[in-house]
Amino acid sequence: MIEPERIAELNRAPEVAGDYVLYWMQQSQRAEFNPALEAAIAAGNRLGLPVLVGFGLTADYPEANARHYAFMLEGLAETERALRARGLGFVVRLGRPDGVALGLAQRAALVVCDCGYLRRQREWRANLAARAGRRVLQVEGDAVVPVGVASAKPEIAARTLRPKLMRLRDAFLRPHPRQEPAVAPVEIAGDVDLGDVPALLARLRVDRGVAPVAAFRGGDTEARRRLRSFLACGLQRYVAARAQPGAAAVSTLSPYLHFGQISPVEVALAVRDAQAAGEDRASFLEELIVRRELAFNFVAAAPNYDRYDCLPNWASRTLAAHRRDPREHCYDYDRLARAETHDPYWNAAMREMLVTGYMHNYMRMYWGKKVLEWSAAPEEGYANLLRLNNTFFIDGRDANSYANVGWVFGLHDRPWPERPVLGKVRAMTAGGLRRKTDIDRYVRQMALL
Repeated sequence: MIEPERIAELNRAPEVAGDYVLYWMQQSQRAEFNPALEAAIAAGNRLGLPVLVGFGLTADYPEANARHYAFMLEGLAETERALRARGLGFVVRLGRPDGVALGLAQRAALVVCDCGYLRRQREWRANLAARAGRRVLQVEGDAVVPVGVASAKPEIAARTLRPKLMRLRDAFLRPHPRQEPAVAPVEIAGDVDLGDVPALLARLRVDRGVAPVAAFRGGDTEARRRLRSFLACGLQRYVAARAQPGAAAVSTLSPYLHFGQISPVEVALAVRDAQAAGEDRASFLEELIVRRELAFNFVAAAPNYDRYDCLPNWASRTLAAHRRDPREHCYDYDRLARAETHDPYWNAAMREMLVTGYMHNYMRMYWGKKVLEWSAAPEEGYANLLRLNNTFFIDGRDANSYANVGWVFGLHDRPWPERPVLGKVRAMTAGGLRRKTDIDRYVRQMALL
């Protein structure tokens, strides 16, 4: 049974006579551990109708480029095969996602959609619900604890959200029963062929300024392979080594979570039941659930989550007070994007990002803090950091992107001892990297990319 707290009625329209139940797939791009899909199959079985899964492929999503699209399309190609193996129809059409969903909804008895937290995702669902003319259900499957259930207000920090999540976590940490469709699939014509991803990518008018990467291949097969590898080799030393950028002790699952190619519930259950020390399992679940869902809380509650004025008042004031402090080094966006700074540690982190579309979690914090420190004004630093993040990371444009960039400037943090340029905003230094990590090993590794 799907927890009722995951399900929301997006309109008051009734179910109508139709040819199928439509599941409009957008955020949860997977065929397993997907409560929205299971809800659609259950509804189809109840009504004696087939289930059609529809996906709208827009080629102009803001800040997305060929790197993001290649990864997503690789995942969708796997998802199509898995859905058809389950006896479900699948259709992909070019167009704005809510427009595609509205077109497919005209023959649907009801529509099921998954849940997205960003402004554009919420607008798409609101438009669908307002214009579909039939019942629209939203099923939240990409957070362990549904965001509105965890907290109805903006949270100050992880320390305020954590106890709320911990009280609820175990009630939502369970797999959803796999439904079998009772009716043969319906075939609807699409205009996208996922059988040849490179050819499809060449056809789409997407930004080709940032190329796809070889280090990460999209899809649930690769996501689960990485999860198994992490459980076997990384989780047992997660606390001791997760802050070591030269050590392979992190899961590297963030791109797959961003595109919904693997369920956070599936990952959390695997980690919870793994053979590892309790502190290692708890530390990883803190990142996967508390920190990740703090970002969801932020973007859901803050209409300005992608602007400099999202920062807490104390951070804005202290950065303003130090606006005119002399900067020893100052770099514009182009210099940063070419990894041309005086700092070999920062350049190594930027190289990892440019070549692989990923950056070690600990280095992301140092990387961000230095952009703030080296910017002529904090507003410029915020804009450049968010642009770098969303352009080059495979998991850019995520709720975590906006929360993490905000954290660099004081979001979800507290005042620290005052210093030049940063004021009371937390600093990270090259000396700290040398004391806490084998940073030279990391630099050598990145030089080989």
